[in-house]
Amino acid sequence: MLKEKRALVTGSTSGIGLAIARALAAEGAQVILNGLGDADAIAALCEELGASYNGANLMDPQAIARMMDEIGPVDILVNNAGMQHVAPIEDFPPDKWDAIIALNLSAAFHTTRLAVPGMKARGWGRIIATASAHSLTASPFKSAYVAAKHAMAGFTKTIALELATHGITANCISPGYVWTPLVENQIPDTMAARGMTREQVMNDVLLAKQPTKEFIQPEDVAALALFLCSDAARGITGANYSIDGGWTAE
Repeated sequence: MLKEKRALVTGSTSGIGLAIARALAAEGAQVILNGLGDADAIAALCEELGASYNGANLMDPQAIARMMDEIGPVDILVNNAGMQHVAPIEDFPPDKWDAIIALNLSAAFHTTRLAVPGMKARGWGRIIATASAHSLTASPFKSAYVAAKHAMAGFTKTIALELATHGITANCISPGYVWTPLVENQIPDTMAARGMTREQVMNDVLLAKQPTKEFIQPEDVAALALFLCSDAARGITGANYSIDGGWTAE
């Protein structure tokens, strides 16, 4: 389905991004990985997927520009990289705010603005943002993350309108809690912020939000991303797809 298409997936060395990269590669796309991790493990992933790797620091606009120049034109751009920090607003470290906005939001602006000219020239493109249920609703102690994800939804709608006559679609996928390193790593901060045990955070904070009482699987998100890249989804743009076990239905 995606033979001869080139795809950049940011934050793709683990979690949701890796699942999306695997799904795209399985359909014939030439995938470029980006993210953090052990060099040997990343090399193994590249071999597994027939992929290449660029380790650009997405919090540095100049590094993003170099990456986009080095990898060349892409047909599919998945803005997936993200980070989280959990703290009350009065204790929220300003450097954490800046880092979250840079990685979760500004990086997507920079990759998109540089990818769009090539997509326009070819008359085809797919831009997908891994947003979050927090693009639609809020949770306490996550001011930077919620702000970035709400902004990502608005950014995606805007570029969808701008690109609608160029054969390019732009959509958000907004998962609930997916069992990934990003979710697992925020548990200690939430324990501290709320004075809870690990089990209480998982059951009374995380899964309390999802009526299914189950974590979303990365492969489920990847399947939706793959559909949005297909010709069958050519009329879908500016949408924000929830895959959250019913969280935002309430």
